[in-house]
Amino acid sequence: MSFKSAFAAATLLTLAAAPAAQAGTVPAAGGSVTVDPAGRVAPDGTVTLTGTYRCDAASGPVHVTSSVSQDAGSVRHGIGGTPAVCDGLDHPWANSGRPSDGSAATGLKPGPAQVEATLMELRPLSGLPLPAFHARQTRTVTLVQG
Repeated sequence: MSFKSAFAAATLLTLAAAPAAQAGTVPAAGGSVTVDPAGRVAPDGTVTLTGTYRCDAASGPVHVTSSVSQDAGSVRHGIGGTPAVCDGLDHPWANSGRPSDGSAATGLKPGPAQVEATLMELRPLSGLPLPAFHARQTRTVTLVQG
């Protein structure tokens, strides 16, 4: 590859990355998300997490996402996602899912766990949906059998 071709390719990559970098630094519209102090873990490995959220107007779809970890917290398991209505009012959210392979071997069991909930919007920017974060909460919860 010639220097001119390499320079052109690097310039295009830089320009393509610029909107993504800007999207990560531009704050989203206001909002909040909470995590309830207890979650549930079923015998089949399904985890259910709950809380509330509030967000103002959005230009793209918004979701409440959540993840959970236990013990050293080296592995975080994504637990579902809930579509959000951004009307400035408080709404409940509930996410359920089976971590990793969904078996008890994932190590999630009743007891303390670290949960993170995020209120995230997918904003259209130059035709691409890029994440914009409205709110985030990290909290220690108690997973109960059920």
